[in-house]
Amino acid sequence: MDSPRRRRRLTRILAAATLAVGVGGFGVAQVLTGPDAFASPPGEKDVTAVMFEWSFASIARECTTTLGPLGYGYVQVSPPQEHIQGSQWWTSYQPVSYQIAGRLGNRAAFTNMVNTCHAAGVKVVVDTVINHMSAGSGTGTGGTSYSKYNYPGVYSDADFHSCRTAITDYANRSNVQDCELVNLSDLNTGSDYVRGRIAGYMNDLASLGVDGFRIDAAKHIAAGDLSGIKAKLSNTGAYWKQEVIFGSGEAVQPTEYTGTGDVQEFRFARDLKRVFLNENLAYLSNFGTAWGYLPSNQAAVFVDNHDTERGGDTLSYKNGSAYTLAQVFTLAWPYGAPDVNSGYEFSNNDAGPPNNGAVSACYADGWKCQHAWRQIGNMVGFRNATRGTAVTNWWSNGADQIAFGRGSKGYVAINHEGASLTRTFQTSLPAGTYCDVQHGDPTANGGCTGTTYAVNSSGQFTATIAAGDAVALYVGASGVTPTTSVSPTPTGTATAGAGFNVTATTTLGQNIFVVGNQAALGNWAPASAVALSAASYPVWKGTVSLPAGTAFEYKYIRKNTDGSVTWESGSNRTATVPAGGQVTLTDTWR
Repeated sequence: MDSPRRRRRLTRILAAATLAVGVGGFGVAQVLTGPDAFASPPGEKDVTAVMFEWSFASIARECTTTLGPLGYGYVQVSPPQEHIQGSQWWTSYQPVSYQIAGRLGNRAAFTNMVNTCHAAGVKVVVDTVINHMSAGSGTGTGGTSYSKYNYPGVYSDADFHSCRTAITDYANRSNVQDCELVNLSDLNTGSDYVRGRIAGYMNDLASLGVDGFRIDAAKHIAAGDLSGIKAKLSNTGAYWKQEVIFGSGEAVQPTEYTGTGDVQEFRFARDLKRVFLNENLAYLSNFGTAWGYLPSNQAAVFVDNHDTERGGDTLSYKNGSAYTLAQVFTLAWPYGAPDVNSGYEFSNNDAGPPNNGAVSACYADGWKCQHAWRQIGNMVGFRNATRGTAVTNWWSNGADQIAFGRGSKGYVAINHEGASLTRTFQTSLPAGTYCDVQHGDPTANGGCTGTTYAVNSSGQFTATIAAGDAVALYVGASGVTPTTSVSPTPTGTATAGAGFNVTATTTLGQNIFVVGNQAALGNWAPASAVALSAASYPVWKGTVSLPAGTAFEYKYIRKNTDGSVTWESGSNRTATVPAGGQVTLTDTWR
């Protein structure tokens, strides 16, 4: 985010467009000091869905349909205040006033979103930009005219630090906290007037029901200044998490900020990338404070965020199963309060959100919806059910296959190797039948839409876990369907037909089907489509018998819990059954 490479890139952007990214910095955490502040979100649900650049209307709908039912405790929204104009995502991080008038929605839409999410049992955190204002001049998204250091009715020249040059020396505290982050006008947060204006903005958000704040670029604000701002809040107990990125040998350290709230522990995400891509998962047996991180109850953690997925210093959706399994591990592991980043596909790192943040549907228009992927979303329920329990029954093969329990409440096994894993796992779970929430959804009547496993009276169950896959069981997610284990597809079959393998992510209750122009494929009727198995999710698999030599057309459809159907985009797919055996089709939902 604020690495030398990132700084150089932002400087080039600024020079080219007289604009810059308003995102934070980094510090050092070694000696663990400071009081235990509001170091994890209050309540029993500590997972936050970070809906990066989603419109407020889209978030409101998602709280009702997905975040609430999956058990997310919080949703984090992108900066709502008026900002500079432009299509790039980082324009949201250059405020020009404290009106709620950004591209993601107006005050009414924001208020409705907060109320709707609260009704769904989800609290709201706002990404709060208070270190700086814009880098240039113009007219904001709400119609406000401004120039650098002059924001009518809010700030004038005297309200900014006297250092008017970009930060160049991260070993110099004054340079980091009094000069300009990539030439963004740096507020003098030591001023009581400035603190009052910032607190006024945050109090306004709180008056609309906002429950907490993510403090952007917190390292560039003195810890004492943040304490002074927090003291002016109407609710000084509001949840805070602060962006203070670790940087070895730097002047500003994350431990300085634990007196005001959580601190985002960037080392957690960076080390996960290194372990998942270059080392062994077996090393994770003591992951957390033993690695020199902040105490668990002072750390906000994540696999990736909007900056790191673009900067490449953490995993991202582009890393395939390594990314998904890292999310599974993070949500199963008892360290910190996790964020799940949910954004959109990008090839240009500066590209703004599709449709100005309006999400018509997940997996459409490039929206990734990571928060709703079954392997990720269902782990929120796992985390809630296992809250407060210790790691038990750790097992590894010494390389990239690991498994562990959470007391007597849950158990997860992760296979990050290239071949399947068959093993009898020892757990501390009570005897019973459990829904594997990696491959099925628990249902209200105690059932399961996918694979289930029987744990015997000794706490053991046997499973075959495909390469790049996982199994997760927890008390409260039981299953009444026959016990099965996932096995590799047999080889050498001679039956004529087609084998379908499509990579498609789904949300709770959704399933993937194939339909086509043959009777065996439903003759294009969704009601007669062939259901595919989620046992190897996110790859859905199935076979259909067809005569040798048959040329056929087909497409994939997604069926929702309300019975509605979504067709994949594009033209009909085509294939031909060979003279003997099967045609194997490997596709990706489009």
